[in-house]
Amino acid sequence: MLLADDHDLFREAIAAMVGADGALSVAAVANVQQVLEHLAAERFDLVLLDYEMPGMNGLEGLDLVRQKAPETPVALLSGTNRRDLAEAALARGAIGFVPKTIGVKAMIAAVKHMAAGESFAPLSMLDEGPPPGGVLASLTRRETEVLRGICDGKANKEIARDLDVQEVTVKLHVKTLSRKLGAKNRTHAAMIAQAAGLAPGPHRG
Repeated sequence: MLLADDHDLFREAIAAMVGADGALSVAAVANVQQVLEHLAAERFDLVLLDYEMPGMNGLEGLDLVRQKAPETPVALLSGTNRRDLAEAALARGAIGFVPKTIGVKAMIAAVKHMAAGESFAPLSMLDEGPPPGGVLASLTRRETEVLRGICDGKANKEIARDLDVQEVTVKLHVKTLSRKLGAKNRTHAAMIAQAAGLAPGPHRG
């Protein structure tokens, strides 16, 4: 399997866990150009592409990779839970769409299904579209939940525990939502959210 993601911690963690039982060996790279170079040199059972890494240019990167290796299953990995994006990727020949929010065990199972030639796209789990709300409209439901945690002054570890996800997943959401909001850091993101009227999250005992 060839895994391509520009987030070093996430890429290394997933590569290690997918390859842990020896069923799949994993080559890991950080951009589309490196994917194309690897495909020119060897064959893979599956290529998993991060939607937001360098060289993707939306779904153009998916098209490039499929043209380079038309017989190789290619799937999209995304921190964005957008149903329209998943459907567009599948329409362009992707074998699957894997949201980064599904959890590590589910992700590993999905990877093995796709490497065996089966499609994977949990469309019922995905968002129909961004909610209304001005500057916050571009955030997914999960990104909004993470942002509420930041506004409450919680650390990533606490937010991960509240949402029952991995801490690395929360870090990915913080990175993505900060970019969407144009925030320089967590404190700036919280200020933007509060100025936009984001309601506080429920307090857990």
